[in-house]
Amino acid sequence: MTAPLTRRHLLRALGVTGAGLVCAPGFLGRALAASPASAARRTLVTVFLRGGVDGLSLVPPIEDAAYHRARPSLALRESGPDAALKLSGPFGLHPRLDALMPLWHDGRLAVLHGVGLPEPVRSHFDAQDFVESGTPGRKSTPDGWLNRALEEEEGAALRAVALQPTLPRALFGDAGALAMGRLEEFRLRGGRRGEEATRGFSALYAGAVDEALRTTGQGAFEAMALLDEDRLAKLPSRATVVYPMGPLGQRLRDIARLIHGEVGLEVAATESGGWDTHAAQGAATGAFANRCQELGGALAAFAADLGPRLEQVTVVVLTEFGRTVRENGSRGTDHGVGSAMLVLGGGVKGGRVYGRFDSLVPERLQDGRDVPAWTDVRAPLAEALRACRPGVELARVFPGFTPPPSLGLFG
Repeated sequence: MTAPLTRRHLLRALGVTGAGLVCAPGFLGRALAASPASAARRTLVTVFLRGGVDGLSLVPPIEDAAYHRARPSLALRESGPDAALKLSGPFGLHPRLDALMPLWHDGRLAVLHGVGLPEPVRSHFDAQDFVESGTPGRKSTPDGWLNRALEEEEGAALRAVALQPTLPRALFGDAGALAMGRLEEFRLRGGRRGEEATRGFSALYAGAVDEALRTTGQGAFEAMALLDEDRLAKLPSRATVVYPMGPLGQRLRDIARLIHGEVGLEVAATESGGWDTHAAQGAATGAFANRCQELGGALAAFAADLGPRLEQVTVVVLTEFGRTVRENGSRGTDHGVGSAMLVLGGGVKGGRVYGRFDSLVPERLQDGRDVPAWTDVRAPLAEALRACRPGVELARVFPGFTPPPSLGLFG
């Protein structure tokens, strides 16, 4: 005879011991009532590079003379030792991103240049907020674009996951999302800003758990088993794939484990810091190059880990803004406007650099100093959503924004 379900058993199944549990009562009820066998969609993975990535070093316009004049010590060369890797048109790829070149040649990696917010915002905090809320210029938006993309329908308990210590702004909202530093230690976080967490354990116990007990059934038992921290820790990993050391590689490894585990993952988000390069940025070597090596190695390992499953996953790599065209006196770059994005995986028409990009002569720059945001960051995000979630209501995801004609990123 099956033992009765008690509060203690439920809390243990949800992983309150060890890492602890922080959740919104509404989300917990929906998560427990949901089955892992939710309707399948292409999984969308976002990697936010925090600090404002220098798109001119990530994807340098190596054939533009103005680029070389503006950066006597930072410009990457067309040929010779540590030259940029040749892409299409006038562009190259940073040499420490060489692990991505097989994806480029296979047509599974695309690049966008001159991407950013429609109006210059040179504050990290404000720019990240506007990109992740999906409502540039409006600070009052309570939720994020990724959360709004989840719609109101029920989904699997692990439909939206952030592999990082805190829930990113893009996943704030009513749909609910899970934030975990790694699979072995996780915490449930509700939507909005997690205010419910401040109400204390007693409120959680009395509210969320009682709600979960009221919605018990086969779906609840399946979700409880799925959310058990021991099961998460044992999700499969392809031992033959070696991820680079560092947070990003380990986070993408865990996302791959969730995908292999077929837990109903629809949206995953993670991040990488250290891209604010005001001094000693370096060209083919140095601080920026080290960040590129980790990024390229982590993305390449993720693609190799997924194997054929990569066709059911799309990865978008983005940042809050770019850097100044001219290097500063400390051999670094300052906060700018337009930057570059990477898109790889299922449905991507790769092997091309998308978006408008003009010569970097001063008269064509934003305020005479920056790469303009010729492409609104919401345009490629909208295309990625359409490719991953057919029928998504873009007017709700990006209110007040009318996407331009297709960039052609997806086939």
